[in-house]
Amino acid sequence: MIEHSLHCVVLVLCTFTVLAGAAHASELREGEVESDIVPSPVRYNILLPDGYDSAEEPFPLVLFLHGGTGDRSHLTMLRPLVDELWEDGSLPKMVIATPSVTKRCFYMDFRDGSEKWETFLVRPFLAHLRNEYKITSDPKKTFISGISMGGQGSLRMALKYPDTFGAVAALEPGVMPVFKFKDVRPKHRFYRAENVLERAFGTPIDEVYWEANNPAAIVAANAGKIRSSGLEVYLECGDEDTLWLYEGAEFLHQTLWENKIRHEYHLVRGADHLGPSLAPRLTEALKFLGRVLEPWGKVDLQFDAVFRQVDELKAQLEEKDHYSVD
Repeated sequence: MIEHSLHCVVLVLCTFTVLAGAAHASELREGEVESDIVPSPVRYNILLPDGYDSAEEPFPLVLFLHGGTGDRSHLTMLRPLVDELWEDGSLPKMVIATPSVTKRCFYMDFRDGSEKWETFLVRPFLAHLRNEYKITSDPKKTFISGISMGGQGSLRMALKYPDTFGAVAALEPGVMPVFKFKDVRPKHRFYRAENVLERAFGTPIDEVYWEANNPAAIVAANAGKIRSSGLEVYLECGDEDTLWLYEGAEFLHQTLWENKIRHEYHLVRGADHLGPSLAPRLTEALKFLGRVLEPWGKVDLQFDAVFRQVDELKAQLEEKDHYSVD
């Protein structure tokens, strides 16, 4: 299918080659984990920042999930970009890990139980990383991110487990612009073969199970918990995405907005699913995660009088702000 062909070349076209000649201050290690709930062993790459070995405090963690037919080598491609951000100080030091998963598994627990990627990543894999590396156990400093299929998987896990992850940054996620499977149209799934969906959601497709794993439906059903958790959400897609994934991204953005869940959203003008836009877009997503660790500074005190005046005006209104929850 189209999805397979696109993701086979996604790394080549990310334009990370521009940075390929840079010297690395970071260290890239390889590891593996045995498991009885997914095909084993699960191999992964992990990127450790300069100063890792001498550090006394644990580092924040980013689980970065690759696309549909990618693997852990995505982190090798991402490394020069991350090194550059660390070197110029625009990204705080953190540990980044990318596991190789079954092709087009959606990072899901399959309906038939044959593979349980979501359970594996949220539980034993996360526990393994914390046991083997200097990684914080603080959920507020535990992030998940990904691209395409990885964007979909990162959203689903963060929205299901907002007490496990402090932030999610999803790029061009493969989500559909509907709440229920019966509303899925051919234009929403033309790039996915029926057998790929059936492997994950059952044969025939279990519509209740599909909805339970649909990010938009998860938001609608879980909004209160997501809001109260303080989960930080970053969502983006190119407006020329060849798979038309901007429709799903926009739908999810509107669902987050309607459920009063604060988030950052970018519909990137002129950006496609592949190509030269990906490196700067990945940079922005990583910087968002950095801002979760090191938020914007407070507004200068010279503006206090202005804010007091604004607060007085708002106090006279009968209506509440959009984000106010009764």
